[in-house]
Order: sequence, then C-alpha cells, then structure tokens
Amino acid sequence: MVQDKSTARRIFVCFNYVFLILLALLCILPMINLLAVSLSSRSAAEAGLVGLWPVHFTTYAYSWTMQNAEFFQALWVSIQRVGIAVPIQLFLTITAAYPLSKERSTFKHRPIFVAYFIIVMVFSGGLIPFFIVVSRVGLIDSIWALILPGAVNTWHIILMMNFFRGIPKELEEAAFIDGASHWRTMAQIYLPISLPSIATITLFIVVGHWNEWFHGIIFMNDPSNYPLQTYLRTRVVTFDPTMITGDREAIRRMMEVSNRTTNAAQVFIAMIPVLLIYPFLQRYFMSGLTIGSVKG
Repeated sequence: MVQDKSTARRIFVCFNYVFLILLALLCILPMINLLAVSLSSRSAAEAGLVGLWPVHFTTYAYSWTMQNAEFFQALWVSIQRVGIAVPIQLFLTITAAYPLSKERSTFKHRPIFVAYFIIVMVFSGGLIPFFIVVSRVGLIDSIWALILPGAVNTWHIILMMNFFRGIPKELEEAAFIDGASHWRTMAQIYLPISLPSIATITLFIVVGHWNEWFHGIIFMNDPSNYPLQTYLRTRVVTFDPTMITGDREAIRRMMEVSNRTTNAAQVFIAMIPVLLIYPFLQRYFMSGLTIGSVKG
C-alpha cells in the first residue's frame, strides 16, 4: 500500500490528531474536575476554587457517601437492572436478528417484519400510552418496569442482523448438511463468530441501562426503588446534605461537606462500574460496530 505523503495529507493528519486530542480532553477534564471537587473542602468547593487538583484535601464527602444507605440501595437496584437486562436483551436481539438475516427465499415474511421494526423505531405512541401500558400490566414500582419496556432495541437488532449477514453462507449450509437445526446452527456457528458484535451490543446495553434515569422517575412511586441515576438526579436537584441536624459528630461532619462535594463524590462513584467494564469490551467495540454497519 502506497501512503500519500503530500503536504495536504500531512496537514489533514495533523488536524485529525489535534482534533482528537481536544475531543479526548473535553471528555477527561470534567471527570478530573469532578474528582478534585469531591476531594476538596466545603469552603473551596462552594467558592469555586477547585480546578483539576483538590483544594484543602479531604475525604469527608466519600465518608458521608459510604454511610448513605439510600445511595447503596439505588446502586443495588442499578446492578440488578443491568444484570437482568443484559441477558434478556441479548437473547431477544439475537433471536430476532438471526431470522431477519436470511434471504427472502428462506424467510418469505422477512420484509413484513423488517417494515414492522422500522416503523416502531421511527414512530412512537407517546409517553402517556407508554405509561398506561406499563401500569396496566402491573409493572409500576417493579424492577421489570425498567427492563421489559426497552428489552427489544431495533438498532441493536439491525446491527446484529448485518453482522450475521456477513457470515459465509457455506458454514450454515455445511451445518444443515450435518443435520443441525437452526437453533444449533445459531448457537454453535453464528454466536462464536459474532463475539465482536455481541460485545458491542453488550456495552450499549450496560451503558444505556446504567445511565438511564427517566423511567425511574415515572414508573417508581417508592424512592427505595429508584435506580442509581434517578436517585442522583433527584438528589442533585432537591437534596442538601448540609441540612443535617443531630449530635455533635453530625454537626462536625456537616461543616466538612457541602452539597457540591457530596454530589461530586456520588456521581464519580457511579461512573466507576462503566469505566471498569469498558476496557474489557473495547477491543471488540470498533470491529463489531463497523462490521455490523456496512453490510446490506
């Protein structure tokens, strides 16, 4: 392969590097600032003196968070939500994408189902009908209200379907000659080859459920059922830990923390699970996203 080393090419590459570095800084610097605020004193945080380094270093915000039972209850709800949603959504995505990846000669009703999925992806019945359906089936104040309504994601199905369509047909034909069923062919041939696409969709599901907060607001009447992001949203908007009253120790702790530092500590802790998961899936992410998006 001959590389273009012209002046225009070098300028283009240089511009790309500068742009990507600036984009990375836009993502990383707010996280560093959030950590610095969470480790700073109340006075420094309230005065806006914290930049990328803690001012008057203290861990009281994290100590307060570690003793907050509501935070850990919301964290547990989010962990359950992700743990249940990932296998359910992957199963539904794979079992929908596999038949849709077949040609019309094999699955004659394929265009009807494809049209259906496209219609529901583009058009929505609205929030009120959505809430009524969830309410009538008895999911209010249940963790299933956070999982089942979004269990079928059309974009994920299209991504997986296109990946399946890129798998050589000869492998499938050989499996059928040996007497394999569609279920066995899908499980033993398609899925092992599709690990990049599955990892990509898994990452989408984890991040989507972990960061989603709106369904917790509309479907949960009991605050103890809030997922973590819903809990954080309500606390950032309405909660002020400096209103603590009680014994001398509580008053002393009140003087060490502020609404800003505790919110920063809780938000930073909430980011850690996704930051830990991403490196394990990152090596599959780009290949799964690109391969699954270019097939017709």
